[in-house]
Amino acid sequence: MTSRFWTIPNAISLARLAMIPFIVHAILREAWMTGFVLFLIAGLSDGLDGFIARYFRQSSRFGTYIDPLADKALTIAVFWAFAADGIVPVWLLVLIFARDIAIVAGAMLMAMRGAASAIRPLPISKVNTAILIVFAGWLLAANAFEWSLPKVNYALIALVVFLTGVSAAAYVRMLVGGLGRTAAEQVGQPDET
Repeated sequence: MTSRFWTIPNAISLARLAMIPFIVHAILREAWMTGFVLFLIAGLSDGLDGFIARYFRQSSRFGTYIDPLADKALTIAVFWAFAADGIVPVWLLVLIFARDIAIVAGAMLMAMRGAASAIRPLPISKVNTAILIVFAGWLLAANAFEWSLPKVNYALIALVVFLTGVSAAAYVRMLVGGLGRTAAEQVGQPDET
């Protein structure tokens, strides 16, 4: 892993972040095809930056933070726009946002307690993020191409709710385990006063 800031994957992740306002603007204006195309480009860029980082060995410390941040920012912003436009219920946005805030708060707590090494993205969280991206892409495509399949929407909402719950539970378990190990290590260390 490199400590360089300027790598191709990092530039792609930053470009994805820069696209978010344009995607949100397109959704709020109901310019569905524009929103769909921009979102598709952003989604493809997510796979591309990971491929380049692995294949060309351009993984960086900054990239480990900016790539998931770009994904989270994209999903939250897009679902905020959907909720503002009445496409998804507000409670779904609150659920998605609350989970992400809880994960960040838990990671900060673990880092403050000296358990930073236990912080890692879980596979279920990656699946959850992928489903959110698929769902957002589906909603944009459905509006862009005027598809009306409410059962698909309900199924995807149910899947998002389920995966969000499972992911949140997995992070709580990791948080409790990480903090438990830290407390046990502190008890076992001699008093330095």
